[in-house]
Amino acid sequence: TIRLIMQGKDMGCLGSKDRLSKEDMDFLKSHTRYDESTIKEWYKGFKQDCPNGKLTPAKFVDMYKMFFPSGNAEEFCDHVFRTFDMDKNGYIDFKEFLLAIDVTSSGTPEEKLKWAFRMYDVDGNGVIDIQEMTKIVQAIYDMLGACSSNKPADSAEERAKNIFAKMDENNDGQLTQDEFLKGCLQDEELSKMLAP
Repeated sequence: TIRLIMQGKDMGCLGSKDRLSKEDMDFLKSHTRYDESTIKEWYKGFKQDCPNGKLTPAKFVDMYKMFFPSGNAEEFCDHVFRTFDMDKNGYIDFKEFLLAIDVTSSGTPEEKLKWAFRMYDVDGNGVIDIQEMTKIVQAIYDMLGACSSNKPADSAEERAKNIFAKMDENNDGQLTQDEFLKGCLQDEELSKMLAP
């Protein structure tokens, strides 16, 4: 996910400021694994691609399409964008961008899985149901495209049911964050498929 963002040419952005505020710098230094000079480099690149500081959903989708030309990336992008856009204002600002980059590229396995859990929890109610899991797995399949050698043989619905069979410890039809983390951390193949 993040590799694609870092390679994106034109992120398509609106609105902003030329320099990162001291408050934002202090926040990012304390909430990411980056030092001040690295944050400034990221900011410089973000501002080049997003002169007004706002990454829009449409350009986010366009960027993914460059890397998955044979598939349909739109639905998957909607889920990733929703997870990046933490304040739900309809765009990704630099703080949201760098926090997501930090977790998905440098985070611990547990941090990455917590981020992935938020993506799978489409309605934001704190649990993942079988419909949400199926929707995300289908979006991944669609993004890979019909003729992809990476695309699994089973359907999205079958894959979601198998995931649930492994993780839903109390068989209530919902995965809590704890069940999701435990299931992924115990199954490396599952973790690779479900986390960034």
